[in-house]
Amino acid sequence: MSKEGILKLEAELKQLKFKERPKIVAEIKRCMEMGDLSENAEYHAAKEAQTHLEHKIADLEYKLSRAQVIDTADIPSDKVYLFARVLVEDTSDGEEIEYTIAPPDETDVDNDIISVKSPIGAAMLGKSEGDLIQVKVPAGTIEYKILKISRD
Repeated sequence: MSKEGILKLEAELKQLKFKERPKIVAEIKRCMEMGDLSENAEYHAAKEAQTHLEHKIADLEYKLSRAQVIDTADIPSDKVYLFARVLVEDTSDGEEIEYTIAPPDETDVDNDIISVKSPIGAAMLGKSEGDLIQVKVPAGTIEYKILKISRD
């Protein structure tokens, strides 16, 4: 992962542990004070939310325990690899778009940061400037020409 990706996961974990967890604990306590728990839907919903939150915390802690920072300076820039910014042209209409190839945990489709495991990301891996790639999508097949590869 990138250093920024790790920092983002750490911030999310901190938010969940120190903001969200106390809120759920307080909600469970409030619901318990209402009396009979067997028919208390709010209590059961809060307990379910707590279980979901604890699973998410455990998942983030696991990811962070196994994460390694990748130094992008060590990645060649003559081919498409992880963290490459790739300018492509849709050969059918000439439209250009720039994608950044990222690990699955760092994707942001709204900002054209796509997963290395996505169909487009996987098709680009190892390709060079000038190469054509074909990507099968639900609407058919898209053909892109790689115009430029750069690093941040």
